Amino acid sequence: MNRLKTLGLAAVGVSALMLASCATTAPTGEETGASDSAGMTVGVGTPVLAAAETVAVGTANADAADDPAIWVDRADPSRSVIFGTDKKAGLYAYRLDGSVLQAMAGGQPNNVDLREGFMIDGRPQVLVATSDRSLDRFGIVLFIMDPATLQTRQWGLIPVDLAEPYGLCVGKRGDRFIVIINGTDGQVRQVAVSVGPDGKPVGTVEKRYDVGSQTEGCVIDEEAGVVYIGEEARGVWRYSLDPSRGSRRESIARAPSEVLAPDVEGLALLKENGATWLMASSQGDSAFSIWRVDGPTTYRGRFSVVVGGGIDAVTGTDGIAAIAGPIGDYAQGLIVVQDDVDEIPGSTGERQNFKLVGWAAIKAALGL
Repeated sequence: MNRLKTLGLAAVGVSALMLASCATTAPTGEETGASDSAGMTVGVGTPVLAAAETVAVGTANADAADDPAIWVDRADPSRSVIFGTDKKAGLYAYRLDGSVLQAMAGGQPNNVDLREGFMIDGRPQVLVATSDRSLDRFGIVLFIMDPATLQTRQWGLIPVDLAEPYGLCVGKRGDRFIVIINGTDGQVRQVAVSVGPDGKPVGTVEKRYDVGSQTEGCVIDEEAGVVYIGEEARGVWRYSLDPSRGSRRESIARAPSEVLAPDVEGLALLKENGATWLMASSQGDSAFSIWRVDGPTTYRGRFSVVVGGGIDAVTGTDGIAAIAGPIGDYAQGLIVVQDDVDEIPGSTGERQNFKLVGWAAIKAALGL
């Protein structure tokens, strides 16, 4: 049995039970509570191995873990933090060894993303945002992580006029921090976030448009001034962050196709040595597709996380996060992906968690 899995059941303890019991009933779109994996065992992409995995989220026997995000302490990368959602019950913060740093019960957070350098009381903090569809926090739920203590606190709520808040990503447009949130009907809102006179968050809608059908995963490239959005049954699109550009868009990849098997789920960007890599979760065949997008869009291959080293394979995958550069034991960068079924020998019941994969291993496998 993998060391982290052995650690997991004991490490979560009261926090897991607390999270599992705090979900609030809310409207649902495609959500059935069932696993997305449909019994899939091995992805079709070039095989890579996970180097580590997190403790499973507290909610068992349900589709619960969804989306990760990564914060790196560049002064001491060993202090870096991985956030992950339990969309039935709350938000987790994990250490790089996969153990739980903090469990924040409440709500139904689906996607999570973050940006550092957000000023609160004259100090730069990490702005963490989740899309939440529970009745008592329906919209964008904002958290603040103190980089000095690595502790995260809930900051406030920005309501949104969506049928059901679903996908979410965070970035900057110029000096403004923005959150892009979408709904199960394909509607998208681009919201600027600031601090009000009372110290609470203020959200200003900069832009609204309709992707066309169910959408979720998104990721912002602030240097290029664009956002990539996954339309689950149809592919990946690129939109401008400029409000004056409206809903004009460019197709990056179509689904279903040889490189994307619906649902198209999580999206992530990784920037390294002048190259920008876009990654997409291809849930229908448990694979991850990669394009280079800093120039003409170029498809570069697919990978799947297979069983090995005491860690089970990734199946029915959902969210993905990526970052380049030294982070703990990952000298070139880290990819974190959701696993729909976290298999533990001798256990019963379904659990979900997040797998950690070195960027170097992916580059070597695909010849990038």
